[in-house]
Amino acid sequence: MTTRPLYIKDFGFRCILGSRSDVLFDKLKNGIRGNMELQDFAGSMKYAATIPANSLAPINNPIFDNRVNRLTKAALDTMDSSIREAIQHYGASRIGIFLGSCDNGSEASLEALKVFQDSGTFPQGYKLDYQRADFPAQYIAKRYGITGIMQVHSTACASSASAFVSARNNIYAGVCDAAIVGGVDIASLPVVLGFASLEAMSDMPTNPFSKNRSGLTLGDAAAYFLVTRDQVTELSVEGLGESADADHITAPRADGLGAVQTMKAALQDANMDAGDVCYINLHGTGTRLNDAMESRAVNALFGPNTPASSTKALTGHTLGAAGALEAAFCCLALSNDEGFMPAHLFDGVVDDELPEVRLVKPLEKMKNNSKGERIAISNSFAFGGCNVSLVIRSSKKF
Repeated sequence: MTTRPLYIKDFGFRCILGSRSDVLFDKLKNGIRGNMELQDFAGSMKYAATIPANSLAPINNPIFDNRVNRLTKAALDTMDSSIREAIQHYGASRIGIFLGSCDNGSEASLEALKVFQDSGTFPQGYKLDYQRADFPAQYIAKRYGITGIMQVHSTACASSASAFVSARNNIYAGVCDAAIVGGVDIASLPVVLGFASLEAMSDMPTNPFSKNRSGLTLGDAAAYFLVTRDQVTELSVEGLGESADADHITAPRADGLGAVQTMKAALQDANMDAGDVCYINLHGTGTRLNDAMESRAVNALFGPNTPASSTKALTGHTLGAAGALEAAFCCLALSNDEGFMPAHLFDGVVDDELPEVRLVKPLEKMKNNSKGERIAISNSFAFGGCNVSLVIRSSKKF
């Protein structure tokens, strides 16, 4: 089988753990949680992993200056020179933008609604465009003068992982030569209250894969990659797998079959098997149903010995941004010389009713596979059984 890799030229991110790779990865490998605070969401007190507004720089163009785009700006600032070099090399019309998100602008609409309720008119300059699915992508295009293809995904918690699939399809179809791919999301009032209505949120910071797990904690994040089919670094997305359970509108398929199909498809796409994988980044939301399903799926395909962790206990569940953010964490793990993996933070109480998954301890090191490579798989399992897995490879010899 001939694989179609996406070579990673650069990547950047912003979440509650920060945006500097060295500082962030130090927290990942030690299992240090970001700041999750109890907050008031319209009278409902919930833990959330939100980034303070005063730590996000404003955007000079007032049309695009909202919280979602400020997060995107923070992530892109860390990879700005690489993007501009790619535009110079390929041309602005040959760069694609593929983005995933769940809530792009409800914050602006809620503020506008308050003004309307008080005065009878919307604020001057307010447009419903702020809530369009492509609003962050439009900001990226405007910032860089990119005129190539633009596609956005709103496949719930798999949104930015789904964006990688579209990016590869369009690059190998010749529609573009390189792409900015990733996602952004915020723990907005409608999203928090929506998850609360589903009784999916924990009363404490999330505790994934524990017997005592009781739900998720939402968080803010943006994460973006610059990818191409030209081999530019040792990091690549080697395989992508998708499946659609359609088993329930919100709950995952309980036996984990959809997740198994997705991971198998990603490995087959990469011309690999389960034994090649050195580390699994779990979707690991901390809800009773997700963690039960995923433990069954991971154990069925990989057995009990492949190291795995959910980083959502450290960052919160960043929804549409989670797929790209956790792919970035995989890249940091694969490329660091020491081989440290993101630690799995939980209370240590194992659920004996579930198949065993080997959870990574702080400062645990990854072992190369039998080919001397480092391979990770990152899982994103969303509402409606929309499942995406990414196989990420480092060809660097350690």
